[in-house]
Amino acid sequence: MFDGKFRVHVDKYVRPVGVTLTRTKITPDHLTAVGLAIAVGAAVAIGAGYLRLGLLLVIAAALPDMLDGALAKASNVSSQRGAFFDSTVDRITDSLMLGGVAWYLGDTRGGTAAVLPFAVMAVSQLISYQRAKAESLGIQAKGGLMERAERIVVLCIGLLFDSGLYWVMWAMLVLVSVTAVQRFVKIWRLAAVSPLTAERLESRRSRRASRRSAVASRRDRLTSRRRDG
Repeated sequence: MFDGKFRVHVDKYVRPVGVTLTRTKITPDHLTAVGLAIAVGAAVAIGAGYLRLGLLLVIAAALPDMLDGALAKASNVSSQRGAFFDSTVDRITDSLMLGGVAWYLGDTRGGTAAVLPFAVMAVSQLISYQRAKAESLGIQAKGGLMERAERIVVLCIGLLFDSGLYWVMWAMLVLVSVTAVQRFVKIWRLAAVSPLTAERLESRRSRRASRRSAVASRRDRLTSRRRDG
């Protein structure tokens, strides 16, 4: 939701920073790695009960995540590998932070409460998978009540209140569950009426069959030459 409505406004302020960073030897992957390192610190701080420090580190970890894309665009080095690395690190970062919350709740409220952040994590990963799978089928599946940006904002709110973090996790679980259902319904409907999806799938199958046929043909020719030799 935030990503769709505020992305243009955020990019307007982040783009100049990306241009400035092109004058350094920093790469987008460096920024992504820095964000991951900060997220590790945030998870440890939250788990140890230093929620305010954890809050600051969660915010700090989000900054490189915003800037790596701006730097990639400004330096014209956007790549599939970079996008894959960034997306993978996002999933790891989310898991680390929620793991820190689970550690904290387990210490302060008992082991049962620690299950709650893991439930949020599981549904959040499902949301990410839904989008990835839909896009692999040629379907755009962005949107929903609580995407990654919203989850980080809600987590930051929860870290402001020691006793309220548990209830914020419950609220987050409800919201991410609603989002997962929203995405499922959206993709289900689009997949049913999208001829482009079927066309792309058929094209992929055809290309794969052609490649297999070409490989088999080359193998047969090589075998024939060896016999003749």
